[in-house]
Amino acid sequence: MLREKMIFNLRDNSEKWDVVIVGGGASGLGAALESATRGFKTLLLEQNDFTKGTSSRSTKLVHGGVRYLAQGNISLVLEALRERGLMKQNAPHLVKDQSFIIPSYKWWVKPYYTLGLTAYDLMAGRLGLGRSLPYSLKKTLKCIPTLIKDKLRGGVVYHDGQFDDARYGINLCQTFVENGGTAINYMKVVGLNKTKGQISGVSAIDQETGEQFEINAKVVVNATGVFVDDIIKMDAPQSRDIVCVSQGVHLVLDKEFVPNDYAIMIPKTDDGRVLFAVPWHNKVVVGTTDVQKEIAELEPRALEEEIDFILETAGRFLTKKPQRSDVKSVFAGLRPLAAPTGEGKKTKEISRGHKIYTSDAGLVTVTGGKWTTYRQMGEETVDVASKVAALELKKSVTRHLALHGWKKNVDLNDPLYFYGSDAEKILDLARSSKELASCLSKDLGIIKAQVVWAVRNEMARTLEDFLSRRTRALLLDARESARIAPEVATIMAIELEQDEVWIQNQIEEYISLANNYVLN
Repeated sequence: MLREKMIFNLRDNSEKWDVVIVGGGASGLGAALESATRGFKTLLLEQNDFTKGTSSRSTKLVHGGVRYLAQGNISLVLEALRERGLMKQNAPHLVKDQSFIIPSYKWWVKPYYTLGLTAYDLMAGRLGLGRSLPYSLKKTLKCIPTLIKDKLRGGVVYHDGQFDDARYGINLCQTFVENGGTAINYMKVVGLNKTKGQISGVSAIDQETGEQFEINAKVVVNATGVFVDDIIKMDAPQSRDIVCVSQGVHLVLDKEFVPNDYAIMIPKTDDGRVLFAVPWHNKVVVGTTDVQKEIAELEPRALEEEIDFILETAGRFLTKKPQRSDVKSVFAGLRPLAAPTGEGKKTKEISRGHKIYTSDAGLVTVTGGKWTTYRQMGEETVDVASKVAALELKKSVTRHLALHGWKKNVDLNDPLYFYGSDAEKILDLARSSKELASCLSKDLGIIKAQVVWAVRNEMARTLEDFLSRRTRALLLDARESARIAPEVATIMAIELEQDEVWIQNQIEEYISLANNYVLN
């Protein structure tokens, strides 16, 4: 997956692409893979890096949505439960079964949630991950010894999926390229081209070189997440906004706060949301919040009130109350919710279902949804795009398509486990040179060979690409990621044939970014 080769494909292809997809997050990558595997000539363009936005900042859950069940959104839950099972089948190196415990501090909690979650299990059918069961006080504390014991009556265990979102995105992109697709990061779409009033392509600028491309397409798909309205207005400037933007914040803590392999789920917080504390890469992700935002940003910042809310809520259930000084990293993501037509709905009440729109000029836009349902969204989007472009209506083949890196029964204690079948190739690279085998961060389990691998095989172009998304260093421990940044930049510069000025600029930009992930 070399960017130079992708640019060559773009230049070499002066005729029309069947499908051009704008946006390299979960929905764009899902639609791209769907399109390429149906045999369509497909180009995906991302203005920044793949999964830079929302798609690398989730709660790291592959789930049917217990909360959506409570809201009565049965069709969304059924769809998500099916897709959860397929994600685990198609990328077992990245998606695993995660046991959750709902602590019971009131007498009715155990019977109420056991009943509701049994329905959740039945809805999953053959793709279920395990049975929901009531747990005694003793068993609950054995699983999560850090829960506050006062008035605790036990708990309810249920099963959902847990994954690494950005790594899943990279493997999706690699699978897309392996199926004949062309994917380019740092390629910004700046305009939609029309012929006789119908969209016939896009204008894009290479963010690295400034070169402009005029790209012909039979259909253009707008899968830009929280930025879909910007693309829609390139087509029809007077269009109303179809996305409502909601921010969710997560704090990352040391494993000691939830020391075993169980996650905690608090079903109802003060603001009516769900709070999770989920083990992830030997740390714990705690979140989330739901705050409506007026403006979509590429690099959103956590509000003080969101940080305080998570710390205070988690502190009510844990024997050691997390303090600001315990936070290894804080990250914020923006959810693209399909805006309701009625007024006054709070963001937490808006459905997480997706919507697909086709404009009069033929622009296909997909919005809403969540990571778990990315494949279904892609399938439906390409069905619509096929009709718009008068392409042959072909059947989807992604339901049982193994993703790049597919490997069963990975050792989760291996720091390279999330590479799946690529891990052995990285180790081969490390064995080829004593220098590449050396450790960059013992705590994060990162070796120098991973940097070289990311540049050569995963289209990492910047320090942030490697430290935030090819590895998850920025999200796991922002300070530690900043410490190793200069060494990573030096290795990348050699691979990318960049100079000392590039190295210094990368380090400065990255340190500035990492400071936003640290709580002072």
